[in-house]
Amino acid sequence: MNECTFCKIGNQEISSHKIYEDDLTFAFLDRHPINPGHILVIPKRHEPDFYKLDIDTYTHLMLVVKKLAGIVNSFSEPKKVGIVVAGWDITHAHIHVIPMHDYNDITSKSVLEGKRANPTTEELSVVADKLRNLFG
Repeated sequence: MNECTFCKIGNQEISSHKIYEDDLTFAFLDRHPINPGHILVIPKRHEPDFYKLDIDTYTHLMLVVKKLAGIVNSFSEPKKVGIVVAGWDITHAHIHVIPMHDYNDITSKSVLEGKRANPTTEELSVVADKLRNLFG
């Protein structure tokens, strides 16, 4: 039995605020977003390191990230949309798509100062609905 949290989210064994899904990828709202609209995009196949993904999965993942970045830009009109590959918390390849309103939005400053949000399920549902509607 796979105990990976992201595998369980991708298989919908754990609830999430899904934004997008296809045969290879699953995208959902970060539970502790840096800003509203912060999305995580994962390959459905478990792989701890994104650079070890086969080329087709990697390419597809990045094309989904690109499309979602445009959706996030339309949703929150940030100064920039950033992407981050970190993988510290969960050892399953994933890409953060983050609306940035400030230069420090994708640095550890938000985490260190305790500024990461803890939105309610209802607040996440509203954001998820808006993003899904923009995805087309």
